[in-house]
Amino acid sequence: MARRLKSVHLDSKEARARLKQRGKPYWTTIERGRVHLGYRRLGKSKDGTPLAGPWIVRHYVGNERYLEEGIGVADDLSDADGITILNFDQAVVLTRGRMTVRAENAIGKNNRPWTVQDAMDDYLTYLEHEKKSARDARYKAEAFILPTFGQREIASLTVDNLRKWLSELAKSPARLRTAKKGKRAKKQQHRELDPDDVEAKRQRRATANRVLTIFRAALNRAFNDGKVGSDLAWRRLEGFKQVDAARQDFLTVEDAKRLINASNPDFRNLVHAGLLTGCRYGELARLKVSDFNARSETIAIGTSKSGDPRHVILTSEGVAFFANLTRGRAKTDPMLLRADGQPWGDAHQIRPMRETCKRARINPPIGFHALRHTWASLSVMGGVPLMIIARNMGHTSTRMVEKHYGHLLQSYEKEQIRAGAPKFGIKLKSNVADLRDDRR
Repeated sequence: MARRLKSVHLDSKEARARLKQRGKPYWTTIERGRVHLGYRRLGKSKDGTPLAGPWIVRHYVGNERYLEEGIGVADDLSDADGITILNFDQAVVLTRGRMTVRAENAIGKNNRPWTVQDAMDDYLTYLEHEKKSARDARYKAEAFILPTFGQREIASLTVDNLRKWLSELAKSPARLRTAKKGKRAKKQQHRELDPDDVEAKRQRRATANRVLTIFRAALNRAFNDGKVGSDLAWRRLEGFKQVDAARQDFLTVEDAKRLINASNPDFRNLVHAGLLTGCRYGELARLKVSDFNARSETIAIGTSKSGDPRHVILTSEGVAFFANLTRGRAKTDPMLLRADGQPWGDAHQIRPMRETCKRARINPPIGFHALRHTWASLSVMGGVPLMIIARNMGHTSTRMVEKHYGHLLQSYEKEQIRAGAPKFGIKLKSNVADLRDDRR
C-alpha cells in the first residue's frame, strides 16, 4: 500500500488558504523526478466571489520538459466528491493513477503515451470492422480533429482547450469540395460565411456538435480500454444547445415526379429507387438483383450505416418497379447500373443530381440524400407509424425520426382528430337577435 503523502502547504484547506496568490502552481513531489502534484492559488472573480484553486499534475517527459494536465478543483469552497472536486488525498491517488496509466501505455504503444491520433486510428478501425460507417468519421477526423490534436497526448487534454477548439470550429466557414490529388489539386476552399446569417451560424454549430460526437466516441473508447486514466476533460464538455433543426429539404409528390421525369434513363432508376425506399445512396449502389424478394415484397439491405442488415418494405408501386428492373437478370448482377454498364460508385451521383435538379426546376437544388428525407417526410404526413418508418430506414428507435420529422405529424394529427374525434350534431342557438333593417 502506498504511503499517505503529507504536504505542509497543500494537504488542508486552511494551509492552502494561507498561500499567496500567484501565477505558478505550488508543487509537491509524488514520485521524485517523475510526477508532481500542483495547486494554483486563485483569488476572487470580478464580482467578488471566491474561486477554488485547481489541482494540476506535472509529468516529466524527458529533455527537461514537463507535461501538465488539470485533474479537478480543490475542496476550498465545497465538499469533495472524488470526481470534479478533490481533497488532497484524492488528488494524490488520482495523480498516482495517472502515472501508472502512462507507464502502462508506454509499454503497449511504442514506448509512449496514447495520443489522439492513436485513439482515432483505433476507433476508425473499430468502425470499419464492426459498424462499417467509417468514411464520414474519417473525413471529419482528418479535417477537423487531427490537425489540432493529432499528436496531443490524451492525458493532456483539458476542458478549456477542448471548449476553445469547439468554439473555433463553429465559427469557421464550411469547406467546399476541392480537388486534392493530381494536376487539379488546389488549396482547400471554403464557403463565404456571413456573420449576420443566423441560419448559417446554427448550421455550423450543428456541424461542430457532430464532429464532437465522433471525437468523444474515440476518446471514450480509449478510456474504456484503459488507454487513459480519466475522461473528465471531455465528459465536462457540452455541445451547442438547440441547433438541430427539423428536416426541411424534402420534395412534394409533384416535385418528385418532375425530378424523376427530368432524369437521364440510368439516373432515373436510381432516383426512383431512392424515392420508393428511403435508402441511402451507398445502400442502393451496393444492391444486387437477388436483394429484391418479390414474395416478401422487400429489398434486403445487407450493409448499412449502423452495420445491421434490414429489409425495406415496399409499396405496390415499389414492388412493380423492382420486379421490372430485375426481370430476366442474373441474381449476382448489380441492380442499378450507369449508362456505361458499370455500377454506381462513390460520388457518382453528385453531378447528375445537380443537373437533374436544374432541368426539373428544383430550386434550391437538393442532394441525393434529400430523397431519403422525402420518403420519410411523405410517409409521416401519410400517417405511417413512426416505429415502422424508423425500422424501414434502419434506425433502432423512433428518436431520430421524431427529431427530424416529428413536426410533420401536426397536419396528419389535425386530419385524424377532425375525422375521428366524436361529433354530436348539436345545433348551436344564439341569444343574440339578428339586426334587421326596419326601413324596408
